[in-house]
Amino acid sequence: MLNQLTGEIFVADDDPSVRDVLSSIFTIEGYQVTGFGEGASLLSAARSRVPVCILLDVNMPGRSGLDILRELNARDYPAPIFIISGKRDSAMVVDAIRNGALDFIEKPFDVDSVFGRVREAVESSTRHGETRTASDILTMPFRGRDLLTRRECEVLARIAAGASNKEAGRHLGISSRTIEVHRARIMEKVGAKNAADLVRILFSQDRRHRPVGLNLAV
Repeated sequence: MLNQLTGEIFVADDDPSVRDVLSSIFTIEGYQVTGFGEGASLLSAARSRVPVCILLDVNMPGRSGLDILRELNARDYPAPIFIISGKRDSAMVVDAIRNGALDFIEKPFDVDSVFGRVREAVESSTRHGETRTASDILTMPFRGRDLLTRRECEVLARIAAGASNKEAGRHLGISSRTIEVHRARIMEKVGAKNAADLVRILFSQDRRHRPVGLNLAV
């Protein structure tokens, strides 16, 4: 028996077999799935309506996945975006995350693992409490605050709550490696030398909000 419809997922990959596999598993779980074989149609759809998640292959004909991230302004796009690639290129992964990708999925992938990661990401993006926490971070007066993206605020909120990279990743539905990339970008933007310095900068203007039991391990 199918689950109740839980939202629309965009799957963009020039390989029809990949689109078919991903469409099948998410349709069975109650999602509506729209597939795209190239970037222009995905961009048009993503600008006219917001899905609950986007799965985007990095090697798309015409516009690459990285190009699409930039054109969508993915750092502030309201739905999580996963980049898919058959090659784990560290520079590409970092570039994708800097341009707004939530996380990286490597081909060949395990369908159960992909479904679990997407489900966690969707649940995280709709968790009202997390949005309020990230918003609280944006209202705090600290150096570099205006340079942070929405996702970086969410990561910083977890760091401020004392979460390790692994715990923050589990809470936000992304990998600990992706948390490390965001953490490095946050520290660069606020001018922090290390994790302890980051916390001092964050709470220097409001000691009453200093968290107890901070986990400063990277």
